Amino acid sequence: MRKYRIRIGLDVDDTLYECNSYAVAIINERHPDEEPLRIEEIKSWGGAERHGDERVALYSDPEFVRTQPITEGAQEFVKKLSEIADVFFVTAVPPRCMSARAERLVQDFPEIPVQNIILGRRKDVLSLDIMLDDGAHNISSSRAAYPVLFRKPWNAGLSGLLSVNSYDDFLHFCEMVRNSFSEKFPQLSEGGVLCLVGPSGSSKTEIADGLTHLEGFEKPLTSTTRPRRRTEGEGAYRFIGEAQFLREMKAGRYIETTVYSGYHFGTSEKDIAPIVDRGHVAVIPIDICGAITLKNLYRERAMLVFTRRERAEAIKSIIARDIDIDDKTRRIMSLDFEYRNSEICDVEVPVGDDVSAAIAQIVELVRSK
Repeated sequence: MRKYRIRIGLDVDDTLYECNSYAVAIINERHPDEEPLRIEEIKSWGGAERHGDERVALYSDPEFVRTQPITEGAQEFVKKLSEIADVFFVTAVPPRCMSARAERLVQDFPEIPVQNIILGRRKDVLSLDIMLDDGAHNISSSRAAYPVLFRKPWNAGLSGLLSVNSYDDFLHFCEMVRNSFSEKFPQLSEGGVLCLVGPSGSSKTEIADGLTHLEGFEKPLTSTTRPRRRTEGEGAYRFIGEAQFLREMKAGRYIETTVYSGYHFGTSEKDIAPIVDRGHVAVIPIDICGAITLKNLYRERAMLVFTRRERAEAIKSIIARDIDIDDKTRRIMSLDFEYRNSEICDVEVPVGDDVSAAIAQIVELVRSK
């Protein structure tokens, strides 16, 4: 029987074509005597940063739209995606720029039918299986079964959303959805990666600590820019400053990076690979973005476990934490998005006040052949 072809919507600006980075380059060229504007200064699609209004004005210039550089790898990405799905370009441009946008898309992506180009701002009315967009406002209002955020500096402070860092991660995620009823269950009995995914307050860290006291389970040292909590020792994380983290990320130190509550987290392969090579299980509490990346790398040797705790209990746990009020607020507001991520995981494990039952269930899942 023919498999159902999933319907995938792709945003265009800063997903397929360089937009904010192109605008920043133009602005810096216009103002050579000023300190160059950095892409990291952009915190939203609005114009809050230096020359923000000037940046936003460029988006209504047909010549800007006509000359936007195509993102490296975008054409190969769309070609691969079109082989497994019906792809739609969903792009918001002013009316005077619509012709320029459509002409570029037809020219650069000939494998996508012209009728699959959707021009307009009402992305919230589209019913798709998967939607990839760098605008958090589009993701939060999307009717897609799986709205996916494309991580960029201006959405780095958001937590809980299903998100990816690269084209490869998104392709693998689409394959996961497409094959969700036919893929083999992960096998970690001879070593692998155990990703603990769940909402804030679902005891992921406590479960990870409990597992690592058992034979065959180890926790790789994850780097983070988050401040150390009073209850955490030296081995909880590798605590570093943001500038150092960004330098290491650009140098390729990490196989996956993500941002949670405004702080960066990154995992290095050199910390995971020795554990797996020993036939042990690397236990990593992680958000869904990082989990998808690791699943992409380790395939059937990676298990994504969603730790489900009742919402009221999760909120109580967040409120009791030694973190500032803004961080607590962000975590509570992201809960709905995080609970939705259970659909992406291999298995769901309920978590009560005593995490020992959850730990025992996970051990049974890992050690079964």
